[in-house]
Amino acid sequence: MQHNSEKVNFNDLKTNGIKVNYYLICQRKLWLYDRKITMENTSDKVKLGKILHEDSYSDSRSKEIMIDDLICIDIVDSETIREVKSSDKMKDADRIQLLYYLYYLKNIGVYRNATINYPKQRKKEYIELDENSEKEIIEILKNIKVILEKDKPIPVINKPYCQKCAYYDFCYSE
Repeated sequence: MQHNSEKVNFNDLKTNGIKVNYYLICQRKLWLYDRKITMENTSDKVKLGKILHEDSYSDSRSKEIMIDDLICIDIVDSETIREVKSSDKMKDADRIQLLYYLYYLKNIGVYRNATINYPKQRKKEYIELDENSEKEIIEILKNIKVILEKDKPIPVINKPYCQKCAYYDFCYSE
């Protein structure tokens, strides 16, 4: 746990937003993705998510804003950043990813509120970066760094959602 006296160097910890999401979903997937072993381009679920992104909030002017080639925020306006997700099945990972975006922005001097939009379910979740969530993000970033420094990925996790993962064939082939 981080203590207030411990100084955190954000530049040593910052990473890609997708990696923060993958950290909560599957640390094996995180490790593979970091090594450019990507399976998303073959996934129908990923393709459907991209279509949802394109069709949702088409009136928004500031869509898919890339910052430092590390984080890509779906929608940005003067007060709020928004992420559009196809389902809330991975809402913890979605929440942490958005908290990371808020933390990242804070570290470059930009302060916003945030929402996760689940248009298919007509739901919204409001996200706020506070002291506790900031500590949580810092710990996650430290853990990501440790995982990515390993020589091998963690073993297959065998979760119910593995069958729908783009990496399923890779992980479960003999």
